[in-house]
Amino acid sequence: MLRPGFIKLLIICIVMCFSELVILAQNPKMLTLTEAHNIALNNHPQIDSVKLRAQAASQVPTEFRSALLPSVSTSMTVAGAEENSRIAAGGLNNPIILSRYSNGISMSQLITDFGRISNLVKSADLHARAEGQKIETTKADVLLLVDQAYFAALRAQSLLQVAQETVKARQLVLDQITALANSKLKSSLDVSFAKVNLSESQLLLLKAQNDVKATFADLSVALGYRDSQEFLLSEEPLPPDPPADVDSLVDKAIRNRPELLTLRLERDSALKFAKAEHRLNMPTITMIGSAGYTPFHVSNLSNHYTAAGLNISIPIFTGHLYSARQAEADLKVQASEKYIQEIENHVARDVKLAWLNANTAFKRLDLTAELLNQAVLALDLAKTRYDLGLSSIVELNQAQLNKTEAEIAHSRAKYEYQSQYSLLQYQLGDLH
Repeated sequence: MLRPGFIKLLIICIVMCFSELVILAQNPKMLTLTEAHNIALNNHPQIDSVKLRAQAASQVPTEFRSALLPSVSTSMTVAGAEENSRIAAGGLNNPIILSRYSNGISMSQLITDFGRISNLVKSADLHARAEGQKIETTKADVLLLVDQAYFAALRAQSLLQVAQETVKARQLVLDQITALANSKLKSSLDVSFAKVNLSESQLLLLKAQNDVKATFADLSVALGYRDSQEFLLSEEPLPPDPPADVDSLVDKAIRNRPELLTLRLERDSALKFAKAEHRLNMPTITMIGSAGYTPFHVSNLSNHYTAAGLNISIPIFTGHLYSARQAEADLKVQASEKYIQEIENHVARDVKLAWLNANTAFKRLDLTAELLNQAVLALDLAKTRYDLGLSSIVELNQAQLNKTEAEIAHSRAKYEYQSQYSLLQYQLGDLH
């Protein structure tokens, strides 16, 4: 029987554990961008899927290479036949059926096919390397999604803070104007204008709260989570200035972009496959052998048997099958070359656009900072003029609106530059 003191201690422990779980649920985990990258690389199912495909492709060279190795098999045969019976229809081979029981082993070894199998092995190996390179492409894609979602969430949180401060400031103005109106120092029209401004800021706050939840949902998916998670995101330092020379960036991207490396490996694989197809017209020489023991047999069979031979297969006419396969393989190589050229053109365009957008976003940082300073100064002047009775509530409301818009623009400019710089790194093949 449990003692009352022990039961009391157990209840206290359960309550403390439950309280800690509640605290953990109410306090989101801190998350830096580096930690977000590591979580996505280890947790995202898209990366795991590509890795499994690459592992599957790595088995294909072994499949082709097996044709170059000896093939050995064992067999057991039991046959019963009527005396002096023959197979009279259905084949051109020896029709005699002899009753016997025998065990044997058979072996075949390809001597040469003049390089067809070796080219198929090289083609499969290059294809496997291309599939492995797709892992790097997928990682870059996932990291770009993480960066975009991360900075979008930071932007949404910043705009939420702006909205909260705007509601607080306009509520204070409304309270002041209401008090002055009660003292007959301001009109009820001023109170109405102040209430409209407060309502607009509350609508802004509602939208900002929704945007924060939406961006966290996007970030959770980018990290590989099914359910939406909430985090306390760490601010990232602003990246350096954009590079000055865009032409060198294009050359770098064409050299480094992982999808272009994949396409070049696929092109090389197609080239090796085309060489293998051109070997179809060459002879194939194979050595075969067989040996066994027959313990039970009719009198005209021996107890042992051995045989060896050399088989030479020379294609003469295949209904233009081989020539069509060779032409198909050659055309696919040419198509691969043209497709690489097309993707290189797209990469050059994407790099230039990313560079232009990053430069524009960088210039917006100083412009929006100056805009915010001027909006703050204008609001202070408008409030002073309104308090002195030198201007109407309309001027004050416009100054408040200008300050809110300037704060939003400055906040967006900061995270837009970080997002655009990340996109530029992706276009250059440096996001990994």
